[in-house]
Amino acid sequence: MAARVVTVAFDGVDARRVDVEVQQVGSPAGAFAIVGLPDKAVAESRERVRGAFAGIGLALPAKKVIANLAPADLPKEGSHFDLPIALAVLASMGVIGPDALDGWAAVGELGLDGQIAGVGGTLPAAMAVNAMGLGLICPEANGPEAAWAGDVRLLAPRSLIGLINHFRGTQVLRPPQPGPVVEGGAVPDLREVKGQEGAKRALEIAAAGGHNLLFVGPPGSGKSMMAARLPGLLPPLTPLERLETSMVWSVAGLIERGALTRERPFRAPHHSASMAALTGGGHKAKPGEASLAHNGVLFLDELPEYSAQALDSLRQPLETGEIVVARANAHVRYPARFQLVAAMNPCRCGVGGPGRGACGKAPRCQRDYQNRISGPMFDRIDLTVETPPVTAADMILPPPAEGTAEAAARVFAAMQMQEARQAEAGLTGMQALNARASGEALERFAAPDQAGRALLMKAGEAGGLTARGWTRTLRLARTIADLDGADGVLRRHVAEALMYRRSTVGAHEDFDRQVSRRGLFPVKEGADGPRPFVLN
Repeated sequence: MAARVVTVAFDGVDARRVDVEVQQVGSPAGAFAIVGLPDKAVAESRERVRGAFAGIGLALPAKKVIANLAPADLPKEGSHFDLPIALAVLASMGVIGPDALDGWAAVGELGLDGQIAGVGGTLPAAMAVNAMGLGLICPEANGPEAAWAGDVRLLAPRSLIGLINHFRGTQVLRPPQPGPVVEGGAVPDLREVKGQEGAKRALEIAAAGGHNLLFVGPPGSGKSMMAARLPGLLPPLTPLERLETSMVWSVAGLIERGALTRERPFRAPHHSASMAALTGGGHKAKPGEASLAHNGVLFLDELPEYSAQALDSLRQPLETGEIVVARANAHVRYPARFQLVAAMNPCRCGVGGPGRGACGKAPRCQRDYQNRISGPMFDRIDLTVETPPVTAADMILPPPAEGTAEAAARVFAAMQMQEARQAEAGLTGMQALNARASGEALERFAAPDQAGRALLMKAGEAGGLTARGWTRTLRLARTIADLDGADGVLRRHVAEALMYRRSTVGAHEDFDRQVSRRGLFPVKEGADGPRPFVLN
């Protein structure tokens, strides 16, 4: 007797319907074939199913069993096909009634003792089958995670025998409840950072508008220390963002006991990370660090030490907010709307040029080191700020009067202004931030006053801004105005935004000389804000 059970195959964070069809045919007895583009993990399901049946005292039919995974041209990956294949075999054997599985889909991995082990991707699977009008049978370990999908019907058995007993009416499985929403851990306070007032200002601006930020300074100047304090300035995830982020983490198998978090992701991969580790890929095209940082922060320490291929692979997601992993037979899409924060030394020696200590090869050492990062990558960074060495005079000062709480309050107020402006478009969270503004919205809300426009024109004529740099400068100026509580973008907001801009190495040197000579805005520490990064 033929039997059919619904399951899913994952295409990024989307789940596509797959029908598991099982038919018993003639000899040889005990043979088991799985067809429909299965990968090795799916092909091995026949042995796990055979072992699980033996573990609960059952044997495979005395005929050859064929399991077809339709559609046949869709690649099937993962061990979550074990349970639907086993259920279809049980239905074909008459152990489960022929109509018992109608209206249900199933995912789960089988152990040789008949236990059902947890699998990744249960949350997007539950949302997908709910949209199909079906319920979901998933492992007990994944039940609290699947319950976050809403009003979907759920069964979460611990073992295969328990599920059989439920369908035979001798045992009742209660639907699982959603897991807890956990708070993030304690975040380090900005009061612990001595000196670096200009860098703290840049950190606050980046947090308020979702802008990409680069710290440049010698070792021990506090670059990583300040980056670790960025999560404390950001508001919790909105319910929609929490669901989006959790779906990515679910596919990666990183949700434990169904617990979701309100804290924005903060991912800090080592500089030895490959392109696949950053953007996703590998045998099963799992999400990479950029996707795991969706709706949060991706921190890249020692930026020039990453491979050029890995860094340039981030250029597209920084613009589009998604990553496409291209394969010969499929294209897998993962969301990757993250805020980039990076840190680097001014040169390989670490200390920079004359006047800062030890590098006797300046400025060539700096230029060669920074040229490891492509110009287009630099162009996507909104704020580049220098972090000079912290002196003994800085260290003996008392803690600053303002810390994370005060800065976070200003950041939240600025974000509220941005969400209010984007209310007509229905944008919330990171999508409503100035760093994502474009087109008519950018022209409408970020147009500077006459003096600011004249300053921006002079800067563009000086050769320091690309078309992308022009747009990003307007976005940055709008954020500075929001922190200032101003309705419009004024000249001082444009001036501060321009000071944080940095183009390619050679162009920036020329740009800095020209703006200094023309008096467009101060380039040293002063009333208009901190000094931008300038090569020696």
